[in-house]
Amino acid sequence: MSTAKASTMDIDLQRVFGSPVPELHEAAVARDASPALTRALELRSFLALTEEQVARVRDRVHADMDPDRDMGELSADKLRFDAQWLEAALDARDGYRAALGELLRTMPPPGQPARPVRMTQPRATVTLPTSAAPAPPRAGAARGPRSGKPA
Repeated sequence: MSTAKASTMDIDLQRVFGSPVPELHEAAVARDASPALTRALELRSFLALTEEQVARVRDRVHADMDPDRDMGELSADKLRFDAQWLEAALDARDGYRAALGELLRTMPPPGQPARPVRMTQPRATVTLPTSAAPAPPRAGAARGPRSGKPA
């Protein structure tokens, strides 16, 4: 997990878990670490890496578009590739931010054990009135044309 690189959600992690990120990483390696903390730090490391990728592409595009740069060095193909790369990195960043935000919103408060989820299957019960009788065996069967002759 990435502990050196900052992420845009470090403050949220600190607020929810009550400790700075480096301390959270230390707590996550303990045997009794909560699954929510482990998952949150995993998502945070992915987010930090993705945000670094976004910054690299942004900086590369800015350098390519520098007003002092020779116009002959501009490449539409290179800029298109960088735009695709940036779009992919931004999509990944948004996905990690959403997943981490959802985890932080839905996890139980620190110190409170998670409650097991009990799944029950709904049962449909139908009682038929006593006058309901089963249909005769040939009810609804298609009949052939009548010829008037006995068979």
